Amino acid sequence: SKDPETHGSSLVPIILGSDKTTVSVGTGNNEYYPLYASIGNVRNNVRRAHRDALVIIGFLAIPKTDKKHAKDDVFCIFRCQLFHSSLSAILSSLKPVMTTYEVVRCGDGHFRRVIYSLGPYIADYEEQLVLSCVVKHWCPKCIAVRTDLDSGGRYRCREHTDFLIDELHADILWDEYGLIGDLVPFTNDFPRADIHELLSFDLLHQLIKGAFKDHLVDWVAKYLKAVHGTRRAEEIMSDIDRRVAAVASFSGLRRFPQGRDFKQWTGDDSKALMKVFLLAIEGHVPQDMVRAFRALLEFCYLVRRNVITEDTLTQIQDALRRFHQYRKVFDVVVPTFSLPRQHSMTHYLDMIRLFGAPNGLCSSITESKHIKAVKEPWRWSSR
Repeated sequence: SKDPETHGSSLVPIILGSDKTTVSVGTGNNEYYPLYASIGNVRNNVRRAHRDALVIIGFLAIPKTDKKHAKDDVFCIFRCQLFHSSLSAILSSLKPVMTTYEVVRCGDGHFRRVIYSLGPYIADYEEQLVLSCVVKHWCPKCIAVRTDLDSGGRYRCREHTDFLIDELHADILWDEYGLIGDLVPFTNDFPRADIHELLSFDLLHQLIKGAFKDHLVDWVAKYLKAVHGTRRAEEIMSDIDRRVAAVASFSGLRRFPQGRDFKQWTGDDSKALMKVFLLAIEGHVPQDMVRAFRALLEFCYLVRRNVITEDTLTQIQDALRRFHQYRKVFDVVVPTFSLPRQHSMTHYLDMIRLFGAPNGLCSSITESKHIKAVKEPWRWSSR
């Protein structure tokens, strides 16, 4: 620290997470936007175990208008800026103790000098765009061109973004850098805070539901239809479903009696399918397609470990290299591999070094918290 008065103080990073949820059953008209907070000084398994290490600290506004103005640029800017202003107001009480220490009695009974700081922010891709004031299909972490995200690009930072906004026209910011110059992120109101750096990984939406379920699993069906025709592709998919349904009961494996074709997918469904899908497609698709699945699954299981060492990071990098190599087999049905959720995998190594193991900063933690913190209390109420 540059301030000698803070030397010897404990740093307490404030981990934030927000996720809009629907509480009503059937109609879906009743929405809430809870904001959660935790601290970085607890273990990941404690945060995941719902032991009150993650608490709700507020509800964010959900501005609405009629259909005529729903997609109006002015309304969209207002809605996003209200989001940032609300976060700034909710967290304003922390600002004085981000530069001057506070004496706090800790859980072990000892008194310590504590400095608070904004830590990782847990959010899915859509919310990361709002937080970072970045245009859809761009990366909120780096300035890689949206048409070729994996080509690489320097990391975004607060200083560089502010410089671009001061020097360039709004149209150039939008088209060439994917920035919305009319928005001011809430982190600008706090010291040592850069929203581009604080955005964390999201195993659930980036890997499990994203790269695996929404991308590779769907691409297999499209590939079979493109190569074999609709009728033969349906026969092959039926056999894949039969193989998935034939998986024997075993500890840690979930059975799918109807195969993998059901309407409502959850994160747990996708995690369970990951364990059996590779064997189900063997023999029906090219070997490079199987290798692409294997590389992605290796990447997923490695980054989900509780302890990640330098050797693990090397294995993660190798799995990512092989995934990029073998996914090219899907190019007959996929027009571009410049996909933000897959591109996020390239940032995992740096984020692991910055934040630690990803399994303690996943949106599945906030989504699970919705049940106890929002949905059940609403159903017990008089509405």
